[in-house]
Amino acid sequence: MPLFKKKPFFTEPQSQEIVQAIKEAERMTSGEIRVFVEHHCRFVNAVDRAFEIFGKLQMHQTKYHNAVLVYLALKDRQFAILGDEGIHQKVGDNFWKQELIDLGKYFRENRFVDGIANCVTEIGESLKQYFPYESDGENQLPDDIVYGR
Repeated sequence: MPLFKKKPFFTEPQSQEIVQAIKEAERMTSGEIRVFVEHHCRFVNAVDRAFEIFGKLQMHQTKYHNAVLVYLALKDRQFAILGDEGIHQKVGDNFWKQELIDLGKYFRENRFVDGIANCVTEIGESLKQYFPYESDGENQLPDDIVYGR
């Protein structure tokens, strides 16, 4: 069974808003951010699913281990944020917990796109602080939203 599907969960303008937030967040950092969206979480714990997706998207292979995955199971209203070891060592557990709290506030108001864009922006600020942009830096991971089943 394939991991990804082509039909998006968001309208084209909504998708573009999220992708633009990713591009802007990554513009000043060597870090990478991916957003993965699906209807249902196949695991009891969204963090476990995020670990699975992180591996399948090969996010652990960035130069400085500074990739971040924002995982969302919209119908289940589950979400997780997973940072690779490089960024996690810099920001610690409290940063991720606060991002999840903030994301949850947006989701309770059914403001999914605003919540994702805000979360991506804040992650980008932390990445910029600890992993500034390098002039010879390449975009190691695509900026598009990945849609699951």
